[in-house]
Amino acid sequence: MTIALGTPDTEGLVAAADALRDWQAEGAPMQLHPGDLGWYGRNGPRATAGAVRTWSRAGRMLAVGLLDGPGLVRLTTAPDARCDEELARRLADDVVLPGRGVLPEGRAAVEAPRDALVREVLGERGWGIDEPWTPLRRDLTGPVPEPESAVETAGPGLAHLVVAVHRSAFPGSRFTNAGWHAMAGGPLFTDARCLIGRDERGDAVATVTVWSAGPGRPGLLEPMGVHRDHRRRGHGRAITLAAAAALRELGASSALVCTPSSNTAGVAAYVSAGFERRPEIHDRFRP
Repeated sequence: MTIALGTPDTEGLVAAADALRDWQAEGAPMQLHPGDLGWYGRNGPRATAGAVRTWSRAGRMLAVGLLDGPGLVRLTTAPDARCDEELARRLADDVVLPGRGVLPEGRAAVEAPRDALVREVLGERGWGIDEPWTPLRRDLTGPVPEPESAVETAGPGLAHLVVAVHRSAFPGSRFTNAGWHAMAGGPLFTDARCLIGRDERGDAVATVTVWSAGPGRPGLLEPMGVHRDHRRRGHGRAITLAAAAALRELGASSALVCTPSSNTAGVAAYVSAGFERRPEIHDRFRP
């Protein structure tokens, strides 16, 4: 049967996120999470829907992709479709050919689970291996230690502090107060929490947003950042512990995060909060 490529409307966006929830499972490789769509929601629901691509066959969604910035598509498939050759070759065709409306001409990258056949197909077509990323996981079946500094849930009244910390942590970020409200008011924030950490003086020094995929499934930290003026003081560990505890309260079975391997300070902060490194992963890229 024919595999159909589509771009959802805002109602279809929720259906795509629901499919991603169903595909999250313990033991699965790092993959696109509904929280990734939720974090993109800072651009508003219409823009988020417009950045999503779905692949379906006979009415069943088989793959979901997120156009997460210029020249990057982050995609995953239904677990039983990872090695579906027809799907893998269709995915490769759609990301290689600019006219299909997935990736533009020039340098481009594809993030896909390490066991997805599409990675091999892209390799056959000359796509190389990009810089390494480090996935990390913390089991949440047991209690999480209390953070050593104050952390609170950030509602609308604290959005400006979240944005200020985030922009300091990620130079060049265009995150705004309006973006926070769009994210928090969007359809994918139902099972999410935004946290803000403070130092002994009460200053906002760290922030994280956590996304549940439902009880008994892995949850995601996206993003976590520490204000550049307050680093190397344990605030990354504290906010990460609070994030893990929040996901546990939401019923998550584990907490996941992924960061560039070159971000050694970030990796160290996660490890100090009880996260275990998993094998590095690489995007496929076209120079």
